Amino acid sequence: RGPALLIVAGAGSGKTKVLTHRIAHLLATKEAWPSQILSITFTNKAAREMKDRVSQLIGQVEGMPWMGTFHSICVKILRRHAELAGLKSNFTILDSDDQLRLMKQLISAAQIDDKRWPARQLASIIDGWKNRAWTPGQVPASEAGAFDHKGVELYAQYQNRLRDLNAADFGDLLLHVVTIFQDHSEVLAQYQRFFRYILVDEYQDTNVAQYLWLRLLAQGHQNICCVGDDDQSIYGWRGAEVGNILRFEADFPGSHVVRLEQNYRSTSAILRAANHVIESNPKLYPKTLFSELGEGEPVRVMDADNEEHEADRVV
Repeated sequence: RGPALLIVAGAGSGKTKVLTHRIAHLLATKEAWPSQILSITFTNKAAREMKDRVSQLIGQVEGMPWMGTFHSICVKILRRHAELAGLKSNFTILDSDDQLRLMKQLISAAQIDDKRWPARQLASIIDGWKNRAWTPGQVPASEAGAFDHKGVELYAQYQNRLRDLNAADFGDLLLHVVTIFQDHSEVLAQYQRFFRYILVDEYQDTNVAQYLWLRLLAQGHQNICCVGDDDQSIYGWRGAEVGNILRFEADFPGSHVVRLEQNYRSTSAILRAANHVIESNPKLYPKTLFSELGEGEPVRVMDADNEEHEADRVV
């Protein structure tokens, strides 16, 4: 059991190396079998790179079925327990075009002016609610005015229509699994036993649904290792909650926090400028990046007219 580990790592300080070496160590020492390690990355490309790097360290790794993105892992879990979400195991996953088409039908049936209240806006609102792990019955009263006071009602209709079609959208993949874990303790206990070690990259980019999913899985053994940097949280616009990383020690009492502050990518001049830019960020885990690559060239400030001009200048 535990303790949980949070690695606060600045840019270029070796985050991926730490995670890959930790996985390689767990496998090499037979602390865990490949199928007992849950390793979460934010892209499939990053997952492939991580598996390749582990293989380079300890030889070809067979059978790491639980290394991937939140969504790719949740698809596997949801297909095993689809009936608990009112679906069949062969459910289809809607792309954004199918999603918008379905929402346009619902908006038309509700006789809402789709020029004033477009389907894309409704899709964004519902996606935001799913990122917060709110089912239609859990959306708070403070959100009741959304989409001309019809947002929650349309959300419920949309979810019912998805079930009729045996379909899920991208946000459902996490929301359904979180709901299953919350409502069916025996299923949650099964996966808590299944995943002996949990490793998470870019923890500062997790949204509420992802955070709840991880916390539910880790609350038993607390063998969770998260790598992140509160100064690199730039995805608030898509639901990322930097508070997740700041809440880590409260979620896992007795956890360890390790800071990685040496940067292996940039010179001192660049790091000094970067440190000045982020020094006023509110932070629970202050860190000062340093480099042993020498002073380097002075930082140059470039004034560009627009993004195309900026790209031209950089090239």
